[in-house]
Amino acid sequence: MRVRLRHRISSQGGQKKIGKDQRLRHLTAPMNHQYSRNPDHIRRRNVPAPDNAAVDRHLQDLLSPSVYSQQAYYRSLGLRERVLTLPLMVAAVVTLLWQQVPSVMELTRMLNRQDLLWSKAVEVSRQAVSERFLSFPYQLFEGVFEDLVPRLKTRWRQRQRPLPPSVSYAMKHFEQLWAADGSVLEALFRKLDSLQDCPAGQLAGKLCTVIELGSQLPVEIWFHEDAKAHDCQFLDDLLALATAKTLLVLDRGFYDFEWWAKLMAQQVDFICGAKSNLAYTVVQELSLTPRLKDRLIEIGHNQQGHPLLRLRLIEVPKGKGWYRYVTSVLDPEVLPPYVVIDLYARRWRIEDAFHLVKRLLGLAYLWTGSLNGIKLQIWATWLIYAVLVDLSDAVAEAVQLPLERISMEMVWRGLYHFNDAYHRGLAHDPVSYLAAPENRDLGVIKAIRKPPKRLDFSPYFNTLPETS
Repeated sequence: MRVRLRHRISSQGGQKKIGKDQRLRHLTAPMNHQYSRNPDHIRRRNVPAPDNAAVDRHLQDLLSPSVYSQQAYYRSLGLRERVLTLPLMVAAVVTLLWQQVPSVMELTRMLNRQDLLWSKAVEVSRQAVSERFLSFPYQLFEGVFEDLVPRLKTRWRQRQRPLPPSVSYAMKHFEQLWAADGSVLEALFRKLDSLQDCPAGQLAGKLCTVIELGSQLPVEIWFHEDAKAHDCQFLDDLLALATAKTLLVLDRGFYDFEWWAKLMAQQVDFICGAKSNLAYTVVQELSLTPRLKDRLIEIGHNQQGHPLLRLRLIEVPKGKGWYRYVTSVLDPEVLPPYVVIDLYARRWRIEDAFHLVKRLLGLAYLWTGSLNGIKLQIWATWLIYAVLVDLSDAVAEAVQLPLERISMEMVWRGLYHFNDAYHRGLAHDPVSYLAAPENRDLGVIKAIRKPPKRLDFSPYFNTLPETS
């Protein structure tokens, strides 16, 4: 029997009458509050993810050397021995992130009842845990991060799996391939009891992150308290970090002629998106076809105080216009035009990284309103991200595919199924389980919607014939 929903104006108050099904949809729909438009603020889980001995061993093997390497620094800060020591705090924070513990209350219960990684269960109060999050020096987590990442980079070099062709080509000429970008930590969400007096919705600051295009491991993270700060605020930091034989892939947030000149003076090269209103003088035509323009240009005007720079401008069609890229690499033999274009497209890997740390690892929900607490969470979250990258790269090696073909999100979610198989005695190693052909339904390997185009490494292309 079909039921027609009747909509009519009531004679009393002018309200619409709605049918039962419509009322149910209204009652079960998500609440429309001021944060609902932010896709980073997704619904949180209410219980921690299950513990797993095999995964715990993996985390211990990776993290414990880096944790204990910070013991001397911990003592140098004058921190007295207490229940919540450095190893226990790192174990607690890693567990909070890795097992997606929903609250400090639940974390306290876990600390009181079970061993966490390399630390034994201890009796501790919820207030003590909350206060420790506010006061524990973030520099210690930064130190763990800086000790761990080089070791993960060594593991990446030792693995045998294919690399993206453009990355492999560029690595012949550059020692480091980096992408840099910024992202806003938008709204402050209360996650600890100590945040009850903090205003909700407060802008928390802005991140600038550098990742390697090959390994996808983070290189450096900077935090600025002003969430509305332009990416150019991080230019000096990036200039101090980059060394000779580094290639930076940048978006137009780093569009600054004077800064480009400083990079080039340090023998640091870059690829950047060019603005549509870029004023330039053509010095030499390298390639000119209906599908590609590759030219040496000069930009800047000395009379306006800007440096005069010689760059390469590469353009490819986009609808009725053109995609435009500038690079300081003037020799097409070093970086052919389509390699430049492909490398710039890989800048989106850093957007993927922000997506993972904010939505999957919960950086969109801050634990504390204090600057120290925010930085602690930032370093801890990127620490876990680095571990996830390493695990995903191990899966890539097992299936002999480039890392970019592995979905880190589905690797993360696939650990739930590994845990179930582990406890039923059907699996013992997470990498083998996630790489197994019978588990392809987990979506760990990204589906290919259309065959990838073969990358053209030609440095020069035929020019258009001259018209009489």
